[in-house]
Amino acid sequence: MLIFFLIVFTIYFLANFYIFIKGYRVVPAGNHYRLVYTLGYILLASTFIAGKILERSSSSVFTDILNIAGGFWMAFMLYGFLLLLLSDIARPVLRLTGVLDSGQLLQFRRWAFISAVVISSTLILAGFINALIPVYRTYNISIDKPAGELRSFRIAAVSDIHLGSIIRKRSIKKLSAMLGKSNPDVVFLLGDIVDGEMGPVLRDDLLSWFSAPKCRDGLYAITGNHEYIGGASVTIPYIEKHGIRILKDEVVILDGGIQVIGRLDRGMSSFGSNRRAPLDSLMHKVDTSRPVILLDHQPLNLAETEKAGIDLQLSGHTHNGQMWPLNYVTRMIYEVSSGYLRKGRSQIIVSSGYGIWGPRVRLGSRSEVLIVNLTFGRKGS
Repeated sequence: MLIFFLIVFTIYFLANFYIFIKGYRVVPAGNHYRLVYTLGYILLASTFIAGKILERSSSSVFTDILNIAGGFWMAFMLYGFLLLLLSDIARPVLRLTGVLDSGQLLQFRRWAFISAVVISSTLILAGFINALIPVYRTYNISIDKPAGELRSFRIAAVSDIHLGSIIRKRSIKKLSAMLGKSNPDVVFLLGDIVDGEMGPVLRDDLLSWFSAPKCRDGLYAITGNHEYIGGASVTIPYIEKHGIRILKDEVVILDGGIQVIGRLDRGMSSFGSNRRAPLDSLMHKVDTSRPVILLDHQPLNLAETEKAGIDLQLSGHTHNGQMWPLNYVTRMIYEVSSGYLRKGRSQIIVSSGYGIWGPRVRLGSRSEVLIVNLTFGRKGS
């Protein structure tokens, strides 16, 4: 984890330094303009880190504001960096072709910086609006196994809510309303219910605003990696206190003999917890002649899912990259970054998640609630 954070902070620093230099060169030297620019830039670039550090000791509306502003700055950092890099690539081409001469260089740099700011701001605004409008994502799945007298079964599943400084009361109330309208037989929460540090969650008891529909088979959850960031000893009891049963390498049997395996998150050992149980040991507890559903936050090692004979796996974690073009990165990491994959007899669905991490911006992905309509083989077939 230390290596991971060092890499992240190095990238964060270098990207900010790159954008800063590009702006500094085009700001006029007189009348303290460059000093004002430097101080303003440092202030904005520090908001996200300052918000995360301060909320660990004392969560408040002020730290929420820092996290929100810092999140938007991260989005600007991504798109500003990409657009300015594009201008740096274009500049020598334009000079070689004679379109741009040395006397126009400063003007080109100035307009490149202004354009990067305007275009980035427009993309962030569009992504912000998009993030506020979650959708239902519906899948119709057939499992060729009997489930008692059941012929159909409806699942509502939500991953990556990320309750915290940014996802708060309004978002959790909207999610509750969407789940209520979906009329499911069971509700699954697929990890990362909270964002990390518990201060922003506990301050307004955010889960008290969550209400799952009264459905036949109830409500179950699994842990994600973020449940361990703020300390599992605090996070997990808080979630369970609100009537949400977390499956910790457990198997539960629903109506019709539908078996649900809920796995602890694979990243738990990075935060000082024990390793989770191997999947094959959990499979000893199920009857593979009946439907088997696996809840696993991170969609990794899907060959293991196929080998174990899982009928349906539901996962999240990826956010589908959250912001274009990061979805191309997640596609390189995960066999399925978002959506549906059939692997042998196993079917895998990965949600892009309901909430966000960092910027409340989604481009190239949607906030969503999964609806999975299952149909089963006939009894004795």
